[in-house]
Amino acid sequence: MKFIQPEWPAPSSIHAYTTTIHSNWQELKLPEEPIWLTQIHSSIVVEAVAENREKNADGLFTNQSHRVCAVVTADCLPVLFCNRQGTHVAAIHAGWRGLANGIIETALQALNLPPEELLVWLGPAIGPQKFEVGKDVYDAFTLKHALSSIAFTPYRENKWLADLYALAKIRLALHGIHHVYGGNYCTYTQDDLFFSYRRDKGKTGRLVSLIWRNS
Repeated sequence: MKFIQPEWPAPSSIHAYTTTIHSNWQELKLPEEPIWLTQIHSSIVVEAVAENREKNADGLFTNQSHRVCAVVTADCLPVLFCNRQGTHVAAIHAGWRGLANGIIETALQALNLPPEELLVWLGPAIGPQKFEVGKDVYDAFTLKHALSSIAFTPYRENKWLADLYALAKIRLALHGIHHVYGGNYCTYTQDDLFFSYRRDKGKTGRLVSLIWRNS
């Protein structure tokens, strides 16, 4: 498999892909060069315009056609957004820090659309059987939303297995967004498809997730 494409009911004007170890984003017929960010594990989301290239941020949004929003990951969660009308798109890099600090909420605020109109796809990330975290991560989520505790499985003393997909779904549901798709990959275990920062001890490539609209 060269590219992962979301299985979601997006309109035909929406185009979205995630690369694998077998592909390069340059193989795609993009309408424009992607807007690349300097990702810093923040909750900052900016508009996909030329002046924001290389800006310190972890998410992009646009309502302009042919503007390509792109994020890179290697265990963190790429999240793609569009609306049912196909007029708005967004992409965010959601590691645990970004999720805990509200990058989903920032993206929703930037899009400023009714929740029932939004479609969300959760791209390839480290799976819940391999993402071991400490008390700092557990507290970062559960002290803000007690419901987040269901996304953590006790593993050993002061260690948990965290489910990034579930944590994202909880945040989305809190804002009335229930049309959420994806979340069925594991970058760590599926070494035939994905790069993984943890599995490869930090020496690895990156997956690129892209989304744009054509009209």
